[in-house]
Amino acid sequence: MDFSSKLLENAVNEVSRLPGIGKRTALRLVLHLLRQPKEHTGYLATALTTLRNDVKICEKCHNISDTVLCDICQSPKRNTEIICVVEDIRDVMAIENTAQFKGLYHVLGGKISPIEGIGPQNLHIDSLVKKVQSGEVKELIFALSSTIEGDTTNFYIYKQIEKYNVTTSTIARGISVGDELEYADEITLGRSIVNRIPFSQSLKA
Repeated sequence: MDFSSKLLENAVNEVSRLPGIGKRTALRLVLHLLRQPKEHTGYLATALTTLRNDVKICEKCHNISDTVLCDICQSPKRNTEIICVVEDIRDVMAIENTAQFKGLYHVLGGKISPIEGIGPQNLHIDSLVKKVQSGEVKELIFALSSTIEGDTTNFYIYKQIEKYNVTTSTIARGISVGDELEYADEITLGRSIVNRIPFSQSLKA
């Protein structure tokens, strides 16, 4: 792709680094920004810079937050005895949109995937086990995507905490096997949370 401007080329190259954005899409986005008033581009640049510099990770659940503890962990209305284990913030948002879950979350930051070089030590599993060890948690809900990586991660965590007095459940299979959680519709996802089943039962399926 030939560019008439080095500045344009640099901008396109940076935008194309984003997931799912090719050079042609990046060019279209950059040209769109050029057609907008300068202040609009400034707002975008400021928002991204502020996000990168000021965003925090919740010390308790590892969710993305503006403060040391996220709003969910700080809320007195949440049931602190139930923790929903998810892959990332997109899954938290998806489940929150169902308005069916009133417990807390634990964001792992990914799934175990040897092919991608991601092992248990690369995820927030140790802090989850410590929560269970404290005795304050009564139930863990495994809400990872129904993929090989998701099932492997669920099973690994299950083996780490099975000796403790905690109930383990998994979202009902209203979510199709192989589907990513964030793409499930809110009604199906909500029913899967409400109708969760014991995790040990899912191992026999």
